[in-house]
Amino acid sequence: MHASLDPEIHSVIDADGGTPPGYEPALSDEQLVGALRAMERSRAFDRRCFSLQRQGRLGTFSTVEGEEAAVIGSALALDPEIDWVVPQYRELPAMLHMGYSLAGFLRYFMGDPTGNAMPDGVNVLPFQISLAAQLPHAVGLAWGLRHQNLPGVVCAYFGDGASSEGDTHEAMNLAGVRRAPVVFVLKNNGWAISTPVRLQTAAGSFAARAAGYGFEGVLVDGNDLLAVYDAAREAVARAREGGGPTLIEARTWRLGPHNTADDPTRYVDPDELTERRLADPLPRLEAYLRARGLVDDAGLEALRASIAEEIDAAVSEAEAASPPGPAQLFDHVYADPPERVRRQREEAT
Repeated sequence: MHASLDPEIHSVIDADGGTPPGYEPALSDEQLVGALRAMERSRAFDRRCFSLQRQGRLGTFSTVEGEEAAVIGSALALDPEIDWVVPQYRELPAMLHMGYSLAGFLRYFMGDPTGNAMPDGVNVLPFQISLAAQLPHAVGLAWGLRHQNLPGVVCAYFGDGASSEGDTHEAMNLAGVRRAPVVFVLKNNGWAISTPVRLQTAAGSFAARAAGYGFEGVLVDGNDLLAVYDAAREAVARAREGGGPTLIEARTWRLGPHNTADDPTRYVDPDELTERRLADPLPRLEAYLRARGLVDDAGLEALRASIAEEIDAAVSEAEAASPPGPAQLFDHVYADPPERVRRQREEAT
């Protein structure tokens, strides 16, 4: 069964934290509270990094604000021991789920390339700034896992803007032909920098494109952690069992700027932004957990204090690390550097 030309949007949690009668989440209570912590950490870390960037202590970066449920809900369906995450540049929470660190992120955006080198055992590819360039790699990785008879699934993230790149078409076409175990998570946040979705596609949804590649497409409420998790869990299971790829369109909204060099007030309607904030995924999940008796004011205060300590420690660790030097320009370029490069390195260092 493939995506219809007009898939329905899947949603579970309403604005007041309620769910349909009889609905039981596939996540345990402990996992649900952990998901809230991951979302709170992402929001707090965004704000801290924004402040560091304005102080000149961090380079240009993109916040996750508004997209936390889409990223974390999909990542929770993955097994860090066997699965892989292939990010664009706005998926830090998924990378953390797989074992990456806040300090690594900070080091990278402080200009130290070692921060983008994943530690052994962390199944994550590096940040990719060039739109959609990571998607062919994701399909190749997934295809390779299948050829080795390994059970891993690859989760590849990209945005609505990246969907217009040729790499996206080529990757999805190959994934469909080879039945690669890959889950494409398209975070439709409404904007490709300042270009609105209506100028990206004339289709009713991005999820409908999956039918043209011969695999399943699902449209979910990207502000609903449970809806995203349900879709991702099914997609991962399908891929692991040999059923091939899935395209998940998580329809959400970018509540912040494209990055710290962007001024969204020049093109975002403030009234629409105010309306979109009413669907913020973080208070939505919090309302659901309150309704289930899993969090209260005291618990949230303790959780946020713990997150603040974690972020403080990561900033201290990153800023205490040895600063990058010119020698790093020559690292990982040649296995056996030619003589001219050896001379250049000596002169630079």
